[in-house]
Amino acid sequence: MSSIDRSSPVPFYYQLKLILLEEISKRGMRPGDRLPGDHELCATYEVSRTVVRQTLAELEYEGVIERVKGRGTFIAEPKTSEGLVQSLTGLFEDVAARGSHLRSEVRKLAKVPADLQVATQLQIEPGTDVIAIERLRFVDGEPWVLTITHIPYELAPGLLDEDLTNQSLYALLEEKYQVKLVRGRRSVEAVVASAGLARGLGIKRGDPVLVLRSVSLGEESRPVEAFVAFHRGDRSRFEVELAREGTAAAAARPLMIVVD
Repeated sequence: MSSIDRSSPVPFYYQLKLILLEEISKRGMRPGDRLPGDHELCATYEVSRTVVRQTLAELEYEGVIERVKGRGTFIAEPKTSEGLVQSLTGLFEDVAARGSHLRSEVRKLAKVPADLQVATQLQIEPGTDVIAIERLRFVDGEPWVLTITHIPYELAPGLLDEDLTNQSLYALLEEKYQVKLVRGRRSVEAVVASAGLARGLGIKRGDPVLVLRSVSLGEESRPVEAFVAFHRGDRSRFEVELAREGTAAAAARPLMIVVD
């Protein structure tokens, strides 16, 4: 398809969307490449500005393009998708699944006493030893997320000697320390970046950040890990699978979204 089929029942905006996706692929366009402006698209494909705007709005929603006020429309950087429901995965697995590489800069790996908040999440007494892990995580060399994780020390004391630069924490817990992650609870909220967080993530102060909070439960519903992750809003999205209550899928799902 290279032009609008005016006899087709398919809406013009959807036809134009398919045309632009084909053009982007055919030309091998990469993130940062500029697309024609609205007026040029209207003239080229003989459609109204309303059609063009609806097309571009869908492509932007799907993460294909990025519209910058006063500058134009560009191919967007791909966003890392992280699953929230149906499978309890970590960012390492999610990034690997899309063919990218995740590297962690471990800023802290230490045994510390649990404060009240961490103790509440892990259902332990305040002051109990936990392993605190702070990692700035890079996807294909670009800073993506700052993650702060706490794990009861007694479950995997050897973590203090592990190199977490290029390996999955979840896989390490399960395969080496026999800490099985069965299900979990996660919540997402939007905040703006503080000055310190902005420096770490390579963004501007006040830019949007997605905060993912998670508690993972092991066998016998015991909390085995709690983390908070600060994701760049321009590089991350979260995918959710839903099922109606009472169906087999709903009964079997291992993870729920908790929205405060």
